[in-house]
Amino acid sequence: MNSPSLAERAAQATPAPIARRMRGLSDRAIAWLFIAPTMLLLLAINIFPLIWTVRLSFTNFRANRPNAEVLGVGIDHYVSILTDPDIWGPMQATAHFLFWTITLQTLIGFTLAYLIDRKFRGHGFWTTLILIPMMLSPAVVGNFWAFLYQPQIGLFNYAVSFFTGIPPSSFEMLGSVKLAPWAIVIVDTWMWTPYVMLICLAGLRSIPDYIYEAAEVDRASAWRQFWSITLPMVLPFVMLAVLFRGIENFKMFDLVNLLTNGGPGSTTEVVSITLKREAFEKWRTGYSSALAIILFVAVFGLANIYVKALNAVKNR
Repeated sequence: MNSPSLAERAAQATPAPIARRMRGLSDRAIAWLFIAPTMLLLLAINIFPLIWTVRLSFTNFRANRPNAEVLGVGIDHYVSILTDPDIWGPMQATAHFLFWTITLQTLIGFTLAYLIDRKFRGHGFWTTLILIPMMLSPAVVGNFWAFLYQPQIGLFNYAVSFFTGIPPSSFEMLGSVKLAPWAIVIVDTWMWTPYVMLICLAGLRSIPDYIYEAAEVDRASAWRQFWSITLPMVLPFVMLAVLFRGIENFKMFDLVNLLTNGGPGSTTEVVSITLKREAFEKWRTGYSSALAIILFVAVFGLANIYVKALNAVKNR
């Protein structure tokens, strides 16, 4: 005699009143019954803080003065932010980092993925080696590169000196107004190019071999195969990688905070650094809440437009 299955044992263990109620529910109702706790948890963790932030953005609330009278200020914070030139400076710095990090990570990541997809001897070892930067904590990466950028003992300056002949102590990557933004771009590219590479590699390996075999039968050159088969079929994966990295880099904070803290001056002050200073140094909680909502709307809107473009590319 076969022993009862797990489902049968669960049904036998269910109290009779609950079992009768469950029999009267549809499959959809049972599904919602199991999903409801997760939905409530998501509402508590994500939606409620967002609603509370929207509420605070219309007040003069300061977190360091919890007993002070809270007054409504309407949309004054939003008007002040959108007309403040001191906010547009960090916005431009953020756009600079976004453009160059995404461009470099996409080009280098796709190139590495294309080379590794050739499956040469030792490609598994090199893939693992390339992925190491992505596995490290941003705190470790920030401190590691801050040491490499030291003008007196840092290896980066000596490497530049070796190839260019410039004395290693004659320039400072993190202390120069011109070089500090590029120092952060280099670190972020070094850390997150493997992530883009993985997504592109998944796209390359999803292309069926018979398509290339048919192209070879038609005597299509390798260059023609790349532009007519490889690039069009891997493009949705590349766009997906750009979307993920764009959203993450728009929120760039940890590397900038560790390497330059927005300096020298405000050269590398991205908008997340500005938000932190307004919220936790100046304690303008209402103002910083309005800035956070503006950033959320900007990222959400741009991401939705980009996703529509991605779907159009996938469905063509």
